[in-house]
Amino acid sequence: MNIQSELHKAHLFQNLEFLANQVVEGFVSGIHKSPFHGFSAEFAEHKIYNVGESTKHIDWKLYAKTDKLYTKRYEEETNLRCHMILDNSASMYYPQQKNLNLQNLNKIGFGVLAIAVLMNILKKQRDAIGLSIYSDSYHYYASEKSSERHHQMLLAKLSEVSTDTAPPKETDTYTYLHQIAEKIKRRSLVILFTDMLQSSKDEDKLFDALRHLKYNKHQVVLFHLMDKEKEYHFNFENTPKRFLDVESGNFIDLYADDVKENYQNKLEAYFNALKLKCAQYKIKYVETDINADFVKVMNTYLIERNNFK
Repeated sequence: MNIQSELHKAHLFQNLEFLANQVVEGFVSGIHKSPFHGFSAEFAEHKIYNVGESTKHIDWKLYAKTDKLYTKRYEEETNLRCHMILDNSASMYYPQQKNLNLQNLNKIGFGVLAIAVLMNILKKQRDAIGLSIYSDSYHYYASEKSSERHHQMLLAKLSEVSTDTAPPKETDTYTYLHQIAEKIKRRSLVILFTDMLQSSKDEDKLFDALRHLKYNKHQVVLFHLMDKEKEYHFNFENTPKRFLDVESGNFIDLYADDVKENYQNKLEAYFNALKLKCAQYKIKYVETDINADFVKVMNTYLIERNNFK
């Protein structure tokens, strides 16, 4: 049986941990094509040797295989704390998918699997993982821990979210980002998965909440999720269509081509303002197409983790 083929056909979240592991293994096996050329499949157990460090823990066997210097990593050294934040509002369930799988993802499906993939890597590195989920309330929080029991608890929660058929309608992202920022006490790598769409139009409050995430010297990565073909390029057939706001219930009937230019101009202005604020606050902004693979997510994580000091 072709396991990879079956995975693509299967219901995505029947075994989230297994699928996340397959994604990570595929990434590691093809890592020679990425900026991390030379990273071994045992990357979770090693770190690159820096000139001036003690040579006591250099892995000479790995050097013989890769011609690169790595030092062995011990559990007490792998003390990164990483807090994942997932936007679970109604807009994250676009596009509507009856059966989530790798070829048919909505934004929430992509976010859930991306978090599971990063959790897989963090687990291998013995790092502590926390999780916050918000929508119309800040309804789930788990502090950073590294135990297997904790890992399984988070996977179970993510699986539950992915199969939600009636997500909460509205959300004020800035309200809950402020609350989450107050919860994360010790310095952490904070990773946010959201489409940056909210009920309120107050951009200043939203940007202020993003800045609050930097409180206590946290390092913040924002994965801005979107269906790029539809939500960014607004590529729809030019026939009469009803466009429904899933959070407010408001709708409008129109031809897509009649509003496409104005829509893209307004969207571009919002995105540019968001990118500018993230740069100003030293937040890593990553535009993320849910129809792409997870390589950008994993590469970004590895770079940010390496820069976390």
